[in-house]
Amino acid sequence: MMRVAGRVVAGILAAVSERAVAGARLVDLDRYAAGLMAAANARSSFLDYHPAWAPRPYPGVLCLSVNEAVVHGIPGERELAEGDLLSIDCGASIDGYHADAAVTIGIGRIDPEAVRLKETTDAALAAGIAAARVGARLGDISHAVEVVARAAGYGLPRGLGGHGIGTAMHEDPHVPNTGRPNRGLPLQEGLVVAIEPMLVEGGRDHGRTLADGWTVVTSDGSRAAHAEHTVAVTADGPVVLTAL
Repeated sequence: MMRVAGRVVAGILAAVSERAVAGARLVDLDRYAAGLMAAANARSSFLDYHPAWAPRPYPGVLCLSVNEAVVHGIPGERELAEGDLLSIDCGASIDGYHADAAVTIGIGRIDPEAVRLKETTDAALAAGIAAARVGARLGDISHAVEVVARAAGYGLPRGLGGHGIGTAMHEDPHVPNTGRPNRGLPLQEGLVVAIEPMLVEGGRDHGRTLADGWTVVTSDGSRAAHAEHTVAVTADGPVVLTAL
């Protein structure tokens, strides 16, 4: 069922990415995604989600984070502009089982440094996925992500990372984006985690939350990129559940 939910998430990310062009409003992208989710008979993992730290329930089905926004950007009236970096984060559930994924895309032509940031974030995600094997430990995933990010000179915001996922969108264990190899929870067959590197162009590991209570932005105003997949640990290696 998580694979079914994962296909819904992957399809929505692909469809919204095509519509995310200069002049598109974030709120319209969110409404479009809501329609796709309803058509798939899926429920949003994000809409009305209200963790203890948040001042209010989350108001959208997508998190849309632009440029200096790292994660949890609320879809509003903002129009995308040529050269923007946009993180699209989506979660959905089918029959109570969740999947969660994110992608960062460029709006129109983006500068070489934005391309490098996006591609490095994707590479960090791939490294984390490759480390999600039976017999490894949670720190191996974290370390794999960190090695790629640090080698490129990027920051990794403290406290932000991936998570376990299943009958709830956020479950134990927390999956940090920094860590030591051969440390932490042993990875056993059947564990499913969302691995999500978030890289900061300015190289700092600090972020701050805006007055809306949700949107996390870089502390120095530099751009960020975010990539995520829901990954099952199996005897045959990691299986990405949020691929098309």
